[in-house]
Amino acid sequence: MAAEGAGKRALITGLAGFTGRYVEQELQAAGYEVYGTITPGHVPGERQFAIDLNDRAAMAAMVQEVRPDVVAHLAAIAFVGHGDVEQIYRVNVAGTRNLLEALAALEQKPSAVLLASSANIYGNTDVGVIHEDVPAAPANDYAVSKLAMEYMARLWQDKLPLIVARPFNYTGVGQHENFLLPKIVGHFRRKAADIELGNLHVWRDFSDVRMVAASYRKLLAARPATSGLAFNICSGHAYSLGEALDMMADIAGYKINVHVNPAFVRANEVVRLVGDNSRLVAATGPLARVPLADTLRWMYSA
Repeated sequence: MAAEGAGKRALITGLAGFTGRYVEQELQAAGYEVYGTITPGHVPGERQFAIDLNDRAAMAAMVQEVRPDVVAHLAAIAFVGHGDVEQIYRVNVAGTRNLLEALAALEQKPSAVLLASSANIYGNTDVGVIHEDVPAAPANDYAVSKLAMEYMARLWQDKLPLIVARPFNYTGVGQHENFLLPKIVGHFRRKAADIELGNLHVWRDFSDVRMVAASYRKLLAARPATSGLAFNICSGHAYSLGEALDMMADIAGYKINVHVNPAFVRANEVVRLVGDNSRLVAATGPLARVPLADTLRWMYSA
């Protein structure tokens, strides 16, 4: 039987990012020839393009050269606390528009275009388990930019087979320490006695990046059933920050002293984010869910 991606070209924007590397492995294993964009200033490898999403002409030329069969658009400003608010909107909204415009101009359009949005768009909702039809209530600029991207993408819905992915929190080897779990794991790896954190009373639906990458691949392959829909990418299980600290204490063999730093407590902090993944499971089949303790152990021993 031919591999899923045999004879097909995949384009990943943000190829060198945390998620991009895992999506590349997934698509290559499925038989795709993978092309990707990386940020300017880095030396591109084979089938890579060092390109600014906001360079409209360069994006158009790259897309015409690659002529992708499937696209995973991951490139974005992904850190909620990113200092340059204007850049968040420029990259996440206008940059995505440049990509969609270029793809729509292709003679042969891709069979599937996955746009990575975020579960942050739901904001502080009183819904216990969040499904895709929960009204958006973004509580920070990053979330607003992702929701704006979703609305902007609808302008291309009749021209391109779009799939919107809304990942909840996820982590793994290679994620930067300005994200919460890598910061905690890093402190334990260094045998630090103390750690400064923000609000400890938050619950998050944490997934393993490998599950997220596999879900993206499956969504791309499940077209046309997935076209035009949004999908929560999540485990359906919430962990408190305290539980994550306890798991790391078990793995590392000692308890760390936790200090709450008011500077790390975010205004408009989303208290509980847990997702309903039933639409994803219906479209792609059972998820390869990795228990959080296993993900943390993998990160600690990497």
